[in-house]
Amino acid sequence: MDTMWCSDCKSMTEVEFDHITGDTVCRECALVIESNSIDETREWNTYPNDSGDNNPVRVGVPTNVLLNHGGLLTVIAKPDGVTSSSSLGRLQNRTSNPDRSLISAFETIATMSDRLGLVEMIKNRANEIYKDFEDKNSMRGRNVVAILAACLHIACHEEGNPHTLNEICSAANGPTKKDIGRAKEEIVKQLGLEMGEPTHSADFVRRFCFNLGMTNRAVNAAQESAQESKKIDLRRSPNSIAAAVISVVTQLSDDKKSIKDVSLVTGVSEGTIRDTFKDLYPHLSKIIPAWYAQEKDIKNLTNKP
Repeated sequence: MDTMWCSDCKSMTEVEFDHITGDTVCRECALVIESNSIDETREWNTYPNDSGDNNPVRVGVPTNVLLNHGGLLTVIAKPDGVTSSSSLGRLQNRTSNPDRSLISAFETIATMSDRLGLVEMIKNRANEIYKDFEDKNSMRGRNVVAILAACLHIACHEEGNPHTLNEICSAANGPTKKDIGRAKEEIVKQLGLEMGEPTHSADFVRRFCFNLGMTNRAVNAAQESAQESKKIDLRRSPNSIAAAVISVVTQLSDDKKSIKDVSLVTGVSEGTIRDTFKDLYPHLSKIIPAWYAQEKDIKNLTNKP
């Protein structure tokens, strides 16, 4: 519930917006604090026409501050209210909307976000990054999908929900990891973005564990082990270390996961998981928490999952 200063109550109080009158009203004393406000959300009134269209959306989507004129445009319609399919109508849609390319880009980002199950905040931040980058550069001749994927990758990192390049590449469905990586470097350089701390295996472990259906106890053990692995100088990528840690933790539990299952969820090849496991093997007693596994059980693990 929103709060505003009420002059009658002499304090910050909860307010309610009346969508019919456009007034913002104090819930304590019913004072109208603001009047004649414009409601930019959808209107869900139904106005059926002769075409039998029962779509309740009368005025379209909310405005978007990243688009010119909020993304609103005029479309030619026939007298009966049906949008014209004539060549004149199609020509108007192509020429009168300066935001056509931006809208298409935002739709692509939304599709990738949905595939990854990302929250609205990350999607909106990716839109902002792309808009800023487009304002500085011409998109002609560029791999636009790779740039959009890179924007989403950066937004995930900035909003504290980093994803691996493998995950972003899978959601983008087209550009390679190298394409996205190069696009990310260019965006960061052009916009002068501060990326902060680099990602680590601990940033990915919890999500990977939940996707594997691991128990809470095993998830906590894997998370703690990944944190401890920061103290070890391993020349491996964060997602490779995360995959190897998860493989170790599952082998020490009753609910074991095959290396194939771990590979499918993490996007790390089985060969890379085995190689990383070998690098971790001498340090397992230091990173696996004592409350989860005894040292003798850790030593009984082979150096190959």
